Amino acid sequence: MSRRGLREKTFRLLFRKEFYDEKDFLSQKDLFFSDEEQLEMTEEEVSFVKETCDKIREKLPRIDESISEKTTGWNIDRIGKAELAILRLAVYEIMFDDSIPPSVSINEAVELAKKYGADDASSFVNGVLAKFV
Repeated sequence: MSRRGLREKTFRLLFRKEFYDEKDFLSQKDLFFSDEEQLEMTEEEVSFVKETCDKIREKLPRIDESISEKTTGWNIDRIGKAELAILRLAVYEIMFDDSIPPSVSINEAVELAKKYGADDASSFVNGVLAKFV
């Protein structure tokens, strides 16, 4: 699976975090990987998605603080759930994953926003992430 595909799977798993507390999210994670679509993933791919999601969740307070600093006039609770999950993934990559150039993280986040976000989500995501570089 391509890096883009793994990023999308990570986003989709991270998105579920918005709807469940920590205990229920662990059950959701198991359900996510038992879904027929995910059964085609290799063990390495499943491991990559799980580990990336766990790393993001571990650094969530710092990531959210950084997003709040860059979204002047926006409370993080006002950001749509899909857009927030996309931003969290991209900010994690920009701040903590040196193997991914920031321009790639931004471009991929914009593409996810076009696919999963509201009509103006891609512009919003691009504007916020541009402030990180």
